[in-house]
Amino acid sequence: MRKNNQYFARRIHRFLGVFIGIQFLFWTISGLYFSWTDIDEIHGDHFHQDHMMHQPITTLVDLNKLDSTLEISKMELRFVKHQPYYWVNESLLFNAQTGEPKGEITEDEAEEIAKIFIKGDFEVKSAEYLTETGPHHEYRGRPLPAWAVHFDHPENLTAYIDAKSGNFERVRHSSWRWFDFLWMFHTMDYAGRDNFNNILLRAFSLFGLVTIASGFTLFFMTLKGRKK
Repeated sequence: MRKNNQYFARRIHRFLGVFIGIQFLFWTISGLYFSWTDIDEIHGDHFHQDHMMHQPITTLVDLNKLDSTLEISKMELRFVKHQPYYWVNESLLFNAQTGEPKGEITEDEAEEIAKIFIKGDFEVKSAEYLTETGPHHEYRGRPLPAWAVHFDHPENLTAYIDAKSGNFERVRHSSWRWFDFLWMFHTMDYAGRDNFNNILLRAFSLFGLVTIASGFTLFFMTLKGRKK
């Protein structure tokens, strides 16, 4: 009976070990990469240059001079190309000195904004207008439409500018892309990369516990046999 129990315990342990061993390897490799990298560098903080402007309040137009039909529920003062603008209701941009509405950010403006916020004098290779992004895109989950401004840099540096508000949203580079790729294996969210509560991850976590339990079971079963 004892040998039969050991036989079945070994079979279970061996099967589970092969079944989840590859995923354990991915977890280990990705975990090592995460622990040996600086998260601030992954976020691109060393490329990001803070942009601060100080504009005298007397030069700003009175809010009453904006569109008279506009009902303001939320408003923010921000600077686009060193010029003050009112960002109203998270959808409309008005020049804060003239009150004139502004359309979407142009390609040239997006490139200039990107240069303001990116440290270093890097040449712009190209600019791409994005209206949609997939679940694996490096700009996923951010405001659209947007401009992707690509710089001539060894890290394939890309800055993302919100086409409606002119806001500098994100900077992406090669190290971040490696991090994001390994993050997908770590979370096991192969559909969108960011869901830590997916069924596949939960299932493999349970299988891992069962594998560990079967290993301890084998250890104590063989230990008793040796003592006898």
